[in-house]
Amino acid sequence: MTDVLSDFAKRLRYYLPTLYPEVEFEALQEKVLAAIAPHALAEPPERTTSKNLWDEKTMLMITYGDTLLPSDSESDGDRPTLPILKEFLDKHLKGVLSGVHILPFFPYSSDDGFAVIDYLQVNPKLGTWEDIAAIAENFEVMADLVINHISSKSEWFQQFLRQEEPGCNYFIEYPPETDCHQVIRPRNSPLLTPVETANGTKHVWTTFSADQVDVNFANPDVLLEFINILLSYCKNGSRFIRLDAVGFLWKKLNTPCIHLPETHFVIELIREMLAVTYPETVVITETNVPNRENLSYFGRGNEAHMIYNFSLPPLLLNALIRGEAKHIKTWMKSMPPAQDGCAYFNFVASHDGIGLRPVEGLIEGEEFTELIDTMKSFGAKINYRSQSDGTNKPYELNISLFDALKGTVKGADEWQRQRFLCAQAIMMALEGVPAIYIHSFFATPNDYAKLEATQHNRSINRHQWDYDKLCAKLVDPETDQHWVFNELKRLISIRRQQPAFHPNATQYTLDFRSQAIFGVWRQSRDRRQSIFCLYNLSNRPKSVAVSNLNLICTDEWHDLLGGLQIDEQTETLHLNPYQIVWITNVPLL
Repeated sequence: MTDVLSDFAKRLRYYLPTLYPEVEFEALQEKVLAAIAPHALAEPPERTTSKNLWDEKTMLMITYGDTLLPSDSESDGDRPTLPILKEFLDKHLKGVLSGVHILPFFPYSSDDGFAVIDYLQVNPKLGTWEDIAAIAENFEVMADLVINHISSKSEWFQQFLRQEEPGCNYFIEYPPETDCHQVIRPRNSPLLTPVETANGTKHVWTTFSADQVDVNFANPDVLLEFINILLSYCKNGSRFIRLDAVGFLWKKLNTPCIHLPETHFVIELIREMLAVTYPETVVITETNVPNRENLSYFGRGNEAHMIYNFSLPPLLLNALIRGEAKHIKTWMKSMPPAQDGCAYFNFVASHDGIGLRPVEGLIEGEEFTELIDTMKSFGAKINYRSQSDGTNKPYELNISLFDALKGTVKGADEWQRQRFLCAQAIMMALEGVPAIYIHSFFATPNDYAKLEATQHNRSINRHQWDYDKLCAKLVDPETDQHWVFNELKRLISIRRQQPAFHPNATQYTLDFRSQAIFGVWRQSRDRRQSIFCLYNLSNRPKSVAVSNLNLICTDEWHDLLGGLQIDEQTETLHLNPYQIVWITNVPLL
């Protein structure tokens, strides 16, 4: 046994008996070591949790593998879509973005990829592992490990139905009368789904839908399966691994079945395993829950490298439709800085809707109702979740971000483009790694046709573009697509040159007399660069006294975006509606 494996074997003595106290340790340890041995490093790694695997140039796009489709005019309608995505990325975003999150690219049966049939195959409609590798030549790839559940059409579950090994032991079943009222989940569909097996009717645990059957991590063989799957993704070039819905991983009756200690142990074990196999891999947890619960997935710096900043989208949306920074400032001031080796993963829009659980305790009462009603007036569909008392509560806003920002609580107005860009610019300036949903690049509106066709609310924000038609819009200066795409590229190109925008650089939230002004101060890790990021959240001009900023008199100050001139005589900064200002003491390169 190599030194690397020997050291890892010692660490398993902590994790495996904790997770599986009734299983013979030595036998399970041997199986885990056999799984990682082909991937293990030749030399012992540096043992640290404080290494930053990112910098100010790290920025990702979130997309499905088939968001860009072959042209209607192409004779071959079966052309795979991953090569089209690669063509777009290489042509338009090489040197702008560092990576791409390709949402589940495996064969699936529902939920646009999140009901995986086969974890180890690329959906042939999208392409092959070679296509993923080709994209990874120029962009770091994030892959989804859909770790909580699997498709009912998968071979594992078909084995369960036939009551054959190993799948017959991979799922969770309870009698239908089981008391599950304490279970917290993001759906109002039945938790226990009846299925017909070779041994009669059984009721299986389905957190999300009847087609997405939860796997049983209390069985160590399930852990071994996912170890092999994860290492396969890393071997095939995935730099980021997103642990989908990981908070629900471990189940125990008479508990909420979310964030259980065993779930955190599994994530720690994954980190330990990657440290001795693929140490440059970044683990990101997807837990769309209230902020304090979400923060727990950093652990002691030994769980997730990154956590999704789920509170940001609804707070930012609410701030921009109301024209006031009150709640987002309160939240920002309460957020601990991520320690070295950890980072927030910032976004404003994604393939899912805008989650509302993360703003519980911040946006409530009439203000919460007004947010819901405003989004409905802009075309949003609302998803609900069941509460323990049997009532349903709004869980998620389903709407394209571009349409969500078409106006304020008073209705639509002429500031949609500027308001939308302001939202993205705020997200880009905050501590953490930014990610932009592909439809934000394209100012994609609500897709009512797809919503009607699928009858799934999330489809409203999952449009598929004819690639040639999209390219035509991107070069047409009269379109929203042209304006937004080029403005976002301009912002990103400027941002990635600034050390003060390093994901772990210092951040302070600024206070202003007007609630319509939002601002943060970022300072580079070497303290040489400061950037004061100011935003007018309203549809009216606003002013900021320069005396409110700590513009050191010995430095020369510049607006990186070119909208303001600042010199020794400047006393007041005048900001137009939704104007963005990044003031720095280091000139643009």
